[in-house]
Formats: sequence, structure tokens, C-alpha cells
Amino acid sequence: MNVSRKAYFCSAFALLAVIGLFGQNGSGTSPISPTPSISLPGTQNPFLGSAPEGSVTSQLLQIDFKEAIDRGLRNNLGLLLASDQAESTRGQRWKELSELLPNLNANVIENVQTQSLAALGFNKLFPLLTAPGTSSASLPRTVPAFNYLDTRASLEQSLFNFKDLEKERAASEDVKAAQFSYKDARETVVLAIGNAYLQAIAAAARVETAEAQVNSAQALYDKAADQQKAGVSPAIDTLRSRVELQSRQQQLIVARNDLAKQRLTVARIIGLPLGQEFVLTEKAPYQALAALPLEVYLQRAYASRADYQAAQAKVRSAELSRRSAAAGRYPSLDLSANLGDIGVTPSQSNGTWQVTGGLNIPIFTGTRVHGDVLQADAEVKQARSQLADLGGRIDYEVRTAVLDLNAAADQVEVARSSVDLAEQALSQSQDRFTAGVTDNLEVVQAQEALASAHESYIQSLYAHNLAKVELAHSIGDAENGVRRYLKGNQ
Repeated sequence: MNVSRKAYFCSAFALLAVIGLFGQNGSGTSPISPTPSISLPGTQNPFLGSAPEGSVTSQLLQIDFKEAIDRGLRNNLGLLLASDQAESTRGQRWKELSELLPNLNANVIENVQTQSLAALGFNKLFPLLTAPGTSSASLPRTVPAFNYLDTRASLEQSLFNFKDLEKERAASEDVKAAQFSYKDARETVVLAIGNAYLQAIAAAARVETAEAQVNSAQALYDKAADQQKAGVSPAIDTLRSRVELQSRQQQLIVARNDLAKQRLTVARIIGLPLGQEFVLTEKAPYQALAALPLEVYLQRAYASRADYQAAQAKVRSAELSRRSAAAGRYPSLDLSANLGDIGVTPSQSNGTWQVTGGLNIPIFTGTRVHGDVLQADAEVKQARSQLADLGGRIDYEVRTAVLDLNAAADQVEVARSSVDLAEQALSQSQDRFTAGVTDNLEVVQAQEALASAHESYIQSLYAHNLAKVELAHSIGDAENGVRRYLKGNQ
């Protein structure tokens, strides 16, 4: 069998995501006998979904890696939700800021009313006011209707409130944390898209491999059948080669089905119109990447990781919230003023104004402030613990990515040599079978060995490029550097 290596090298890379994030099986098993899976009702990882963009066209879209990332950064559900959360956090910050800004209102009141003098007790008081010797009289039960017009502007301003000031500062840190979380979501979107896109490339390579194996098995079966007809080969050789052919055909069916599903996953994540036809155009050979010193990667990670910066902002927010809770014991100073015009009509009115300043001194607030401080202390401890844990996780992710990169590079070299040896073994076994030195069992075994070698080679390339992208993600450079790293550039 003379099968071009190009069919196998075109799959050069694929990207796995963390098992818990993407729900993929990262064990490296062959897709020949995949485990069936079902989707149960429940909450889906938002980074695996999207809001489809545009409408279906008859044009066959050409989707390369950059196009997939650009579409995903526009349509991926996880990023859209992160953007909405950042917007909500900004709105909360404006609400806290409003407690420190002036509140100015204006109103116009036209009042028309009557008044019951009887209800106010004037009928009982009136006889005491009449002169002696005069006949008694009584007031009317109600006075005639009267009206007045009041046009007024009022201002309320907090001159000093340390609690509200610290709450606004904490809300500002929350905004920063939300912005960093949005940036981290973009990194995650790139990771999710790369995972889906490159798994589809690997699936396409397996289809090409399976097709080549079917052709080889078909040639072996035809030769065995011809030799049986010529009486130089037993029927068991023909039967064995037919079983091998059908096994390879079954594997090809499974590989094609897996490819179709992987392509659907890509369309789902990047937000293609439902039912849109497209092809993935990205293909890349093996590219070595020389790792930099570990300390360089760690410095980049702590300086660039958006999730680490978001965690630091959350710690600052929690500390400011604690100060705000403690400030519940502090006095506050407020100012209110109003200016208006009041009278029966606008032409018969008088201007009035009022200015009031007040100092509010909390003397006893029960245990409310103490409870607020206890809750704030717990939130500070929690934020600091999460930051410390994230720092350790970043160190772990960077170190493991570097280890995986070095190990995968060695695996690629071994797997490449194994493919060469397996091809030589198959060629020799075919020559021996043709010469009648051995039966086709040796050829079948050589075909199995070659198929296993090609699968190992694909998996080693897969693992090598996975290590590249995981390294880019671990130092916070996935969005800008993932394509550069896959091409072997730092």
C-alpha cells in the first residue's frame, strides 16, 4: 500500500479544553468506537452556545481560524452574557454614585380646596367670642372654595457621608472586576472556538485516514479473492480480508459521522445561521515551539491574566465594602433647599425659599452596624482566599502547560518514526503475501499496526498543539497570541 502522508499530516493540530469547561473526553481514545452520549435537560455551558447571526445563504462559506474567532467574539453566548453582566455592574455603580450627587427636582402645584370649620371645632368656640347681649350666631360649616399656585424647585445634597462614599468606591472596583471578567470571557471564547474548530480538523484527518485504510483493505480483499479463484490461496484468506474490509468501512462511517457533529459544534459556538453550509479551511503542519524560561511565563501570567486582575479588584471591593459597613457609626452632613413662587395666581404670588442643613449623629443603631461589619469581614476573607487559590492555579497551569509542550514534542517525533516503521512493515508483508511466502494474516496485522500508528501520530500532534494553546491561555495571551503560538512563534 502506498498512501500519501499528506492525508495524515493535514490534521496537524487540534485543541482540547479543560474537561470540566467543555465537557469533552480528553482521554485520547480513537473515534473508531465512540461512546454514545445524550444531552439531558439543564443548564448548558454558555460558552458552547451562541446567538445565531444573519440568515442562511446559498453560498458555501469559507471559515478559517480567524473568521471563526471573529464570529465567536460577536455571537458567543458566554461573551454576550459577560457583556450584559458588566453593563449591569456599571448601572449599580451609577446608583451608588447618585447618593453622593445633588438631587434636583421641580414641581408645580395648583391647589383648589374647601375646609370644614365644624371639623376643626370653630362652631363650639364662636359663642365665646360674641359680645354680651347680642344674639348668638354660628359660623358656616364649610368655608368657600379657595385656591393657590405653588411653583418650586428643591435640592438635596449629601455634604459628607463616609458610608456612601466607600460604597461608591467599592462599586467602582466592581466595575473594574466586571471589565476584567469580560476580558477573561473573551479568552475563554477563543479557547472554546479553538477547541471546536481544531477538533473538527482532527476529525477530518481521521476521515481521510479511514478512507485510505478502506482502499488498502479493498485492495487486499481483491487480491485474496483473485488468488482464491486461481487456487493459490485458501478461502480463509479471502474471508479474513473481507472481515477486515467491512471493519474499516464501519470505522469510516463512524469517522464521517463524528466529523459532521464536530462541524455542527463549530457552527453552534461561533453563531452561524442555522443550517448554513460551510467548510473549514484551516490546515497547519507540525511547528516546533521553543519554550521560554518558566519564570518569564509566570511573570507574564500574573501581569496579564484577566481573571487574576478581576480577583484583585474583587478583594479591593470587599475591603472598601467593609469600610463602608464600619462607617455606619460615623455622622453625616446633609443639605436641603427649595426656591419657589406661591400665590393665588402667577400675577398675585410671592417668592419664597428655604435652606436646611442637618448633622445626623448615630448614637445607638442596635446591632445593625455590627452585623454589617461581620458580613463584610467574611466577604473580605473569602475574596482573599479566592485570590490566593487563583494565584496557585495560575502557577499550576503554566507549569503543566510547559511540561505538556515538552513531552508532546517528543511524542510527535516518536509517533512520526512509528508511522515510517509501520509503513515499511506493511509494504514488506504485502510483498511476502504476493510472493506466497505467508498468508494475509500478516498483512491484516500490519494494516492494524499502521492504522494505530497514524492514530497515535494524530493524537500526538493534537496534544502538542493543545499544549501550545493552553500555554497561551495560561499566560493570558489566548486572544492575541493563539494563532502566533500555533505557527511556532512566541
